[in-house]
Amino acid sequence: MAKLIFGCGYLGLRVARLWRSAGHPVYAVTRSADRAAKLAAAGLEPIVADLPAEAQIPIPQGVRTVLFAVGHDRTAAHSIHDVYVRGLAQAMDALPESVERLIYISSTGVYSYASGEEVDERSPCHPRREGGKASLAAEQLLSSSRFASRAIILRLAGLYGPGRIPRSADLIAGRPIDAPAYGWLNLIHVDDAAQIVLLVEQRASPPQTYVVSDGRPVQRADYYAELARLLGAPLPEFATPPADSPAAARAASDKRINPKKIFADLQLSLLYPDYRTGLAAIVSLAGIKPAPGTQ
Repeated sequence: MAKLIFGCGYLGLRVARLWRSAGHPVYAVTRSADRAAKLAAAGLEPIVADLPAEAQIPIPQGVRTVLFAVGHDRTAAHSIHDVYVRGLAQAMDALPESVERLIYISSTGVYSYASGEEVDERSPCHPRREGGKASLAAEQLLSSSRFASRAIILRLAGLYGPGRIPRSADLIAGRPIDAPAYGWLNLIHVDDAAQIVLLVEQRASPPQTYVVSDGRPVQRADYYAELARLLGAPLPEFATPPADSPAAARAASDKRINPKKIFADLQLSLLYPDYRTGLAAIVSLAGIKPAPGTQ
C-alpha cells in the first residue's frame, strides 16, 4: 500500500525507511529540489512542493496512509502557524479519498504545566509558546476535517537520537547549561517514535490522540549528569537563562508525561526504554571523544 510523508526529516525519513523495507512505495513531499534528489537516491518518490505557498500539490491516487511530520524552518519565510495550520489544510485539500489513516505529529507543547504535574490525553491544553499554539490549532483543524474519523494524533515528547544530543559540546567544554538544574524532561528516542508510527497505523483505531514518551521522566540535572558521564566530561553546571529567552520559555514547562494509554493499546515495547539506554547507544554510535584530561 502506498504511503505519503509530509516532512521527511529526522523522524519522517526513519518512518520512510521502515515502510520501504516492508515493501511499500513511499512518496515524500519536500520543498527542496536538492532534498528531493537525496530522497530519490534513498528509494523514495519525491514530490517538490513548498507548504503552505504551493497552489497545488500533485498527490498520486491510491495513497492509503499519510504522515504529516512537518517541522518549522526558522530560516524560511513562513510563520510556524502558517506551516503547521495552513500547511496541513493545504495538504488535506490535496489528499485523495483513498487515504485510510492520517497520522499527525503534534507535541506535548500543547500542555503548559509548570509544577511537575502528571499529564495524559485527558489533561486540558493551554499552550503558551507559539509552537504549542500552532500544534493545537492544527489538531483542531484535523479533528474538524473530512479526515477526522481517520486521524491519529501523536503528541510527542522531546525527540532525541543519533545526531541530536543537545549540549554535548557544552558539557565537554565545561560550559554551563542555560537552564535550571531541576525540572522534568520527557523524552522519546527517534527510533522508537518511528516504530510507534507504524504500530498506530497497524493497531490503533482512529480517531485517536496519544501522548508519546518513554514514560520515564527525568530531572534535568540527572539527565545531563548521565550524559556527562558517558562523554567523560565534567559534571554539568547550570545557569539561569535570561527571562525573555527561548531557553527560559522551554525551562518554564515542568510536567511528567504519562503514556499509559499508548503502551496498553499498542502492546508497546521500546528499543530504548529510558534515557540511559538511549544516550549510551547514541554516544557509542557517535564516537564522541571525551574531554582532554577527563579519562
